[in-house]
Amino acid sequence: MKTTFTALVLLVTGVFYAQENPEQKKLDSIKKSEILLDEVKVAQKKKYIKVESDKTTISVKDNAMLNGGNSLEAVKKLPGVITSPTGSITLNGRGVAIYIDGAPSSLSGTDLQNYLNSLPANAIEKVELIYNPGASFDANASGSIINIITSTKRLKGINASFNINYNFNKYQKPSPQILLNGKEKKLSWQAMIGYNYIDEENKTTYDQTFTAFNPNKYLNQENFSQSTNRNIYARFGTNYRLSQKSNLLLNYNLNFGNDRSTFDAKTLGENINYFNEGISKNKNSNHELSLQFKTKLDTLGRTFDVVAYSNLFDRKPITDSNARDFISNTNFYNYGNNDFNLQNHYLKYDFVFPFEKLKFSVSTGGKFNVLNVENLGNYYVNTPIVNTINFDYSETNLAFYAEARKKVKKFSFTAGLRFEDFNVERVSSTIAEKIKFRNTNVFPNLSAIYEMNESINFTASYSKKISQPDYNRMDPNNGSVFDQYNTSQGNVFLNPTFFDNYEFKISAMQFINLGVNYTRAKDANLFVFSADANATEAISNQTSQQFDQFNTFSAFASFPIPLDYFLKGKEEFKNRMSNIDNMNYVFLNVNYIKSDIKGYVFPYSNKAIMNYAAQAQIILPWKVKNTMTYFILPSGNWEIYKITKPIQQFDISFNRDFMDNKLKIGLHCFDVFNSNEISALIAGQNLESNFAQKRDSRTFRLSLTYNFGNLKLEKENTDIQVEKKQAGGGLVK
Repeated sequence: MKTTFTALVLLVTGVFYAQENPEQKKLDSIKKSEILLDEVKVAQKKKYIKVESDKTTISVKDNAMLNGGNSLEAVKKLPGVITSPTGSITLNGRGVAIYIDGAPSSLSGTDLQNYLNSLPANAIEKVELIYNPGASFDANASGSIINIITSTKRLKGINASFNINYNFNKYQKPSPQILLNGKEKKLSWQAMIGYNYIDEENKTTYDQTFTAFNPNKYLNQENFSQSTNRNIYARFGTNYRLSQKSNLLLNYNLNFGNDRSTFDAKTLGENINYFNEGISKNKNSNHELSLQFKTKLDTLGRTFDVVAYSNLFDRKPITDSNARDFISNTNFYNYGNNDFNLQNHYLKYDFVFPFEKLKFSVSTGGKFNVLNVENLGNYYVNTPIVNTINFDYSETNLAFYAEARKKVKKFSFTAGLRFEDFNVERVSSTIAEKIKFRNTNVFPNLSAIYEMNESINFTASYSKKISQPDYNRMDPNNGSVFDQYNTSQGNVFLNPTFFDNYEFKISAMQFINLGVNYTRAKDANLFVFSADANATEAISNQTSQQFDQFNTFSAFASFPIPLDYFLKGKEEFKNRMSNIDNMNYVFLNVNYIKSDIKGYVFPYSNKAIMNYAAQAQIILPWKVKNTMTYFILPSGNWEIYKITKPIQQFDISFNRDFMDNKLKIGLHCFDVFNSNEISALIAGQNLESNFAQKRDSRTFRLSLTYNFGNLKLEKENTDIQVEKKQAGGGLVK
């Protein structure tokens, strides 16, 4: 391990020449006061990535690799982020909670993915990958947090940025967006308005073996869908400076969606030749409102913040289909509609008490959260009789925390405790009695950081977390995604999952991460395909199942390779160090993940899985910047799914700035070789499924951004600190 680490440090020595040069260190010290705290910059030098002991921060807005599409595309390209075969997002093999501007998202499943699809990546200032969040964060965060921070800088006067992404393959997909911001006296503001139009195709196949029958029954199913997703979004933010020490911040975000999908499905089996076609429509709206008062209590750095937050989300999907079995010569039909509503409200406060002379700080706070979900589904399946499924979910959560940080020479220690009291009620027409339970728990977190020198530190941490099952997993309504041979429903009886997270990591030179983590999950919820052993017909059911204990071990490494140091020579490399925009480099990320489920017998060998990802920047003639990204997830076991074919994708883009950087033009191609396809084996109760999915992922994009107005930045922090950013040791800054 020592030899490998030494070789790695030597490999990237050129990248960090400025940090090791005494004269450069002196210059950096002089310029340190000029750093803008809300940018990923050190000593006036652009950095697209900054590695710290408790988190990694990635700049997005000025990073051509990430800012060309939507937020979901950008998140999937971040170091250590892996998308599972079921579509969920993980960080270094560990589950994540998605935060937007510090606020934990209320949405889950496809609702969350659609929301991230609607937020353009060029509206993101930076993304924080928080590996082991402390007590100041919600305990309902499973393991890690991805915090997406949108642009909140205010410029003097009125300024604007116009952006349009024109995507095309066999479909045309325009997405225009305008960003306005300004500052006048004590008031600063920002408004972002845009429209997305997305067409896509998706082909899914299942080869299923029903093992409860004697002999086994086999079904081959195919589904081809064509979807159109349209949404209008607007994001507004203001900051009013009440005094030199106090600010009042208000954010309002809204999104209106209108989606449409047509599908053709067929099922073949013994004495079965079934064809189903139909259309699904879905209108939805999302409103978010946050108000924050933040003040400095004195010159010692003590602060007090209060935040009020509300989220209102609704959708109304409608599905209408007709089917025919050509062997029995029988016609079928299926109609369903849903009325889904979500309301989430909370009030929270935070105190921070630093004691600089003692190198000690204490933070404390509390939160009260109310979440309500209602879904009324009406279904007509081959009969005029209406089948109604009513689902209501309510949750209240009262939380308090205290966290202390102490620095002792080269060591920084953090110890925190969070109290969470959950009261949950689930009501469904599919069960006889209301499900009620109360979770009252204490969640500790501990971390220690050893700063070997200015460039290298070691971190060890532990945290206990909980994950309440989200509405997407519990809701028995299936959104009418079913036919004669398929059903889809939530599991109302799921219990919360408790996590014990352990991590050890080496961070070097603000670019390198080497580490391992281990997570033990009790009552883990996983998505499965299953079949009823007593059924007379072969019917597949998609749902979530509880597993007693699910353990995950992962190792990860991320580091840059400075191509200029090898290709251009040491002197030219030092000249380019002043601006990373002019550098040629490759950034590599490698993950090793091994899962183990207690009490579950795999029908195949439990093989660990690797993930490899690379991002490269190449400076071409005529000031053209070429960026490339590639990832591959080879065959192996992901949770309870066996990936039988490597999942991979290669993207490439060319970008050029004009008119003193006011005009930016880019040409991009995603999934150049059209190779991003999922193939997996899923073993469930009485059912084995060979699953394959292929989207029309090869897409070309022409992007154009024009900035006009006063581009001189005025330093002003207007981030709404909905959740504390600090998660590691040391003093609060």
